[in-house]
Amino acid sequence: MKKSIQTFLLLTLFFHEACSQSTSSNPSTPTGNLAVVEAFPGLSFTRPVDFQNAGDNTNRVFVVEQRGVISVLQNESTATSKSSFLDIEAQVDDSGNEEGLLGLAFHPNYSSNGYFYVNYTASNPNRTVISRFSVSSANPNQADPSSELVLLEFEQPYSNHNGGQISFGPDGFLYIAVGDGGSGGDPKGNGQNRNTLLGTILRIDVDQTDGAENYAIPADNPFINNNQGFREEIYAYGLRNPWRFSFDSENGQLWVGDVGQNRYEEIDLIKKGGNYGWNTMEGFHCFNSSNCNQAGLELPVWEYDRSKGDISVTGGYVYRGPSIQELKGLYIYADYVSGRIWSLDISNPSSPVNTELFDTDFAISSFGVDQNQELYICGFDDKIYKFSH
Repeated sequence: MKKSIQTFLLLTLFFHEACSQSTSSNPSTPTGNLAVVEAFPGLSFTRPVDFQNAGDNTNRVFVVEQRGVISVLQNESTATSKSSFLDIEAQVDDSGNEEGLLGLAFHPNYSSNGYFYVNYTASNPNRTVISRFSVSSANPNQADPSSELVLLEFEQPYSNHNGGQISFGPDGFLYIAVGDGGSGGDPKGNGQNRNTLLGTILRIDVDQTDGAENYAIPADNPFINNNQGFREEIYAYGLRNPWRFSFDSENGQLWVGDVGQNRYEEIDLIKKGGNYGWNTMEGFHCFNSSNCNQAGLELPVWEYDRSKGDISVTGGYVYRGPSIQELKGLYIYADYVSGRIWSLDISNPSSPVNTELFDTDFAISSFGVDQNQELYICGFDDKIYKFSH
């Protein structure tokens, strides 16, 4: 995930060594009476990149490991065992640090149809695969690995910037985050090219088919029936590497953390048909130019620079859980490299309030929520964390 994670891991060690020399901050250091604690102290997960619940009121959670394994466990802090829900490690290409099994989404009617969806990278050719699997009819904690139905595949010119998040929106359609194809600076110009699926948020209807396709285009997608060759799956475009998006469970707003090139990280609110500016702009700023045409571009709701060791945004969630009242309605996100976690309040859009909550000592790859909308954090120290009083 992210750009050049090999470099990032080295940078992470550097920053965290520096932090350990200058501050006593650690995952359990409280902010007021709020702390970050291990959610499952008795368990570990190899490079967890996604955390999901099935929406079936079973109080189970599912942890996606980049290598190609999805684990399932009861959502209890005392848990000491987990089951392998799906293992597709043999068909997942995680040879690049930003490749692998990157996303999981359960169908809104999972309780009745048993369908779930994954986003992974594969080789020969290098490509992203969006597939549907089914749960085993005999075991609710086991998927049927032979049930794969490939919905969508597209080639990846480089090994980085794969995006990877998939999620069902409140409209019942499947949304897919896709990076610009990789390398640096978008050398192929994919961000502003609507003839490619790269550099976008896609939206498809997985409950319908269209000809030979195992999905259909929603009737209100912004570029449906265009005559310019634009891909009709595109919901929004002009994104560099949208690393984690989420829908606000209260109002349906779509939030994205988009990883910057070398100066600015940004948070976007996605609108249907919106152009988010890459590679014309990075954050609020022209990219590689002192002046650029910003007409028709959607600007971020927030950006941050790299002056404090923050290098790669990890998008999060608007907190809607019942336990942490002081975070209600705030967007919680992090920086993968620095391990800092913030809350963002845009109730006054002209004057957003960004507050640092924690400066952790682990790399933060992703966020997720359980069936009660409580927030969890995936750490590349192989642990899952949560907020606690």
